[in-house]
Amino acid sequence: MKNRTMRHALWGLLFISPWLLGFLGFQFYPLAMSFYYSLTDSSLVKTGDFIGLDNYVKLFSQDKDFFPSMRVTLLYTFVAVPIKLAFALLVAVLLNRNSKVMHVYRTVYYLPSILGASVAISLLWRFLFMNEGVVNSLLGKLGLPGVDWLGDPDVALFTISLLVVWQFGTSMVLFLAGLKGIPSELYDAAKVDGAGRFRTFGAITLPLLTPILFFNLVMQLIGALQEFTAAFVVTNGGPMKATYLIGLKIYDEAFLEMRMGYASAVSWVLFLFILLVTLILFRSSNRWVHYEDGGRK
Repeated sequence: MKNRTMRHALWGLLFISPWLLGFLGFQFYPLAMSFYYSLTDSSLVKTGDFIGLDNYVKLFSQDKDFFPSMRVTLLYTFVAVPIKLAFALLVAVLLNRNSKVMHVYRTVYYLPSILGASVAISLLWRFLFMNEGVVNSLLGKLGLPGVDWLGDPDVALFTISLLVVWQFGTSMVLFLAGLKGIPSELYDAAKVDGAGRFRTFGAITLPLLTPILFFNLVMQLIGALQEFTAAFVVTNGGPMKATYLIGLKIYDEAFLEMRMGYASAVSWVLFLFILLVTLILFRSSNRWVHYEDGGRK
């Protein structure tokens, strides 16, 4: 019996070994090494000496860019994530109808997520919102004054936030799947009780979508706090560092200042901050996320 159990365990290890090797080689090892580098004065080309927590002390006490960069990142997150989720939910509700051509609309709306926030799309965004770009040309035809979308510090962060909102397809598909899973009997009962559309949405649809809303919120927050491509390609952190996200600061420290140890310390602070936000969200989910089984494990 003991040999049989051992044999089953060995077969199990054999089957999970590809994932285990990938995890150890491509995730755990880089994570562990980045923490080690954060405790050294390593540069991009050589491993430095062990300096303990000096990088972290310097980051919180001397770095003039760190806190402004975190403030910009939080502002970007608080702008982009709610707009993206609200827009994805709105489109999902509109597409939750039975029609022969509805699958075409669903595919079209999902296309931006396939393209993603690649460098090419970010460059396209830059051309669209430049002073002589398509957006200002359309405003001019409507008789409206142009906007300095990329040069005005008060507008630039909103402009790159729109690039993230444009990729709402994945969240929309998840919301749509959740809407399809809501029993129609609940809507029939609401009609019998005389509930209107907004009342039905607030009392039935939204509570039953909270598990999907929670998942989308966690994933989008994590993604927004790590955003890099849009700020790098569209505005390069400007104007006046109004779009200088923390991801851009990590890049600058590692590849422009050549301070890999210091960049690793910034990365670990960001990682711990994301971990803290995620734990708070999970802790608060008991109060506002509705599970059919009551959230029992």
